[in-house]
Amino acid sequence: MRSNTAFTSADILLPKAADMEKWAVVACDQYTSEPEYWAVTDRIVGDKPSALRLILPELYLNESGVDKRIGEIHRAMNDYLDCGVFSEYKDALIYVERTQDDGRVRAGIVGAVDLEQYNYSKGSQSQVRATEATVVERIPPRIKVREGAPLELPHIMILIDDENKTVIEPLDAVKDSMRKLYDFNLMQRGGRICGRLLNENDKKAVFAALDRLGDKKRFEEKYGAEGMGVLLYAMGDGNHSLATAKEYYERLKRENPGKDLSCHPARYALVEIVNLHSPALEFEAIHRVVKGVDEQKLLSSLKNALSLSENGNDSMQSFLWVSGGEKKRWYISKALSKLTVGSLQIAIDEYAKENLCEIDYIHGAEVAEELAKAEGTVGFILPDMKKSELFPTVIFDGALPRKTFSMGHAWDKRYYVEARKIID
Repeated sequence: MRSNTAFTSADILLPKAADMEKWAVVACDQYTSEPEYWAVTDRIVGDKPSALRLILPELYLNESGVDKRIGEIHRAMNDYLDCGVFSEYKDALIYVERTQDDGRVRAGIVGAVDLEQYNYSKGSQSQVRATEATVVERIPPRIKVREGAPLELPHIMILIDDENKTVIEPLDAVKDSMRKLYDFNLMQRGGRICGRLLNENDKKAVFAALDRLGDKKRFEEKYGAEGMGVLLYAMGDGNHSLATAKEYYERLKRENPGKDLSCHPARYALVEIVNLHSPALEFEAIHRVVKGVDEQKLLSSLKNALSLSENGNDSMQSFLWVSGGEKKRWYISKALSKLTVGSLQIAIDEYAKENLCEIDYIHGAEVAEELAKAEGTVGFILPDMKKSELFPTVIFDGALPRKTFSMGHAWDKRYYVEARKIID
């Protein structure tokens, strides 16, 4: 039995006898400005079998020699398959408990998502959607890694809005009856991870709960989205990785007209679904710092675009303007988006079209405030996004503005553990 939704079971590969602490490494899109992190990871791994040899840290994506690296990745994948490094678990779902560095536990289920039911375009009505704008220019370099690769390893995390905790959380009560597949510490502050294989009854319960969650009538009543496509799966992490998998599959279809690819492994992508309402998930704002501006001209432009006022209330969108060590709260009377960050981003982008300036996206209010002390620099301190705002915003606005929120620290991101064949 499978779900009628986009998420389903998969033929999942796990290493048979590897040192798992050396096998699992963090998502490739982390520490992109810290080569020392990846150098330390390489020293930890040494010559042992590791996912590090099967992925391309994005630190190296635009460096010379990247084609050689990609070739080495493909050779390592084939070597691991030929040497019997993996065991395959057919038609599987894996219940994952990730104990983060801060001690909180994030539960999820690893399976596959049907790329036929995913569309990253703004305004998409598909069941699986991007939560932030997808930068299409970032896809072709990643296609090079996927082309000719017999395997995929996921760092994709997809969110479900299950406030009643009907899909993932019930597995906690029955996990001791499941077969434990792995349980080990993760390197470099990654915490610990434990994976268990769902039995047939547990799989049926998960799929039935997803079917109920994806019921169109329930969806329309909950979000007031009558006549709109059901959004059941919203991207959390790995947006461009899933977009790359989608483009690779669409390219296969274009290159093989008339061929039935409905059962081709590339139609699916390996992912982990996580409940948006997990207490281990926190959304943190990403603030803006604009450099090289005439501060009064910028403020005048924002006042005109957003009808800013110094007086307002908690129901209004607002942000903190920081410049030269001074702070001032402005309230938005003419909201351009469901979120403060969306309204502000639209207005800043409009200003930037006509004025030479640089927009930086900053984690941490203190960092943004410090940067805003420089001459010709303005910081915008934004409110944290509420979890309850994610799905409605994606449903009605199409996608969040770029760099809207951060979901956990770099070391809390997914680590590569499972793999899957993507060749026919």
